[in-house]
Amino acid sequence: MKRRTQLIKPRIKEILSNTLSPELISLLPKHWVQLGDVLILPLREELLPYKHEIAKVYAEVLGVKTVLRKGRIGGEFRETNYEIIYGNDSITIHKENGILYKFDASKVMFSPANVKERVRMASIARPNELVVDMFAGIGHLSLPIAKHCGARVIAIEKSPYTFRFLVENIELNKVQDRMTAYNIDNREFKGENMADRILMGYVVKTHEFIPKALEIAKDEAIIHYHNTVPERLIPEEPFKSFQETVREYNYEAELLESRIIKRYAPGVWHVVLDVRVFKK
Repeated sequence: MKRRTQLIKPRIKEILSNTLSPELISLLPKHWVQLGDVLILPLREELLPYKHEIAKVYAEVLGVKTVLRKGRIGGEFRETNYEIIYGNDSITIHKENGILYKFDASKVMFSPANVKERVRMASIARPNELVVDMFAGIGHLSLPIAKHCGARVIAIEKSPYTFRFLVENIELNKVQDRMTAYNIDNREFKGENMADRILMGYVVKTHEFIPKALEIAKDEAIIHYHNTVPERLIPEEPFKSFQETVREYNYEAELLESRIIKRYAPGVWHVVLDVRVFKK
């Protein structure tokens, strides 16, 4: 892949040298993200007047149908705000670790930086477990569990638009017999004392959902707890706060593992904890 990229870059520059000045050529993106047949391209402001011409060349050289200009990610549902600058169809199917993920790359977040965590989920559970994914998205974390571990999965997703792709992905990956999806706020989920394992793949406000996770959990369960943490508070956080919260609900917590997923913002990291919780 690295050698292919090294060959691609000179070709792109060669074609665009007929349109762009040498100064602008030097500002062309050296890195990009390809998800299925959709390309996500970060463009400097100086290149924006030529964004369509640039996108067309990248699309032709890389063989993709659509190019998106990278934008911000935000909101309750962690939605992307990417502009289509070439093509007209941003729905793609991305294959990773034997899983097919169908989604709208212009609106639904799919982070390549989380790949190790998605792959890890493929061997984390046992076939006899019941896993509840409280923030399922398109099935980022729970599809690998259903597909490769054979565990039973309940996937909860609040966004109606994202939920559409979650349902399609369950069918695409042929796990309908062991994966059930709910289009609700997870705080409205009625299940209690049922889950062997809980996925909390959210950030920033994940701590607000700990009480609901404990309600869903069996008297002893594993929680994969994601949150964002200022670098100066690592490694004490986020486990310290998590432990304090579960103790308020008559649970104890044992930290099994802590992993840094990626940088979330300057001085802030996305961290995941594997925690065993059990009633006192």
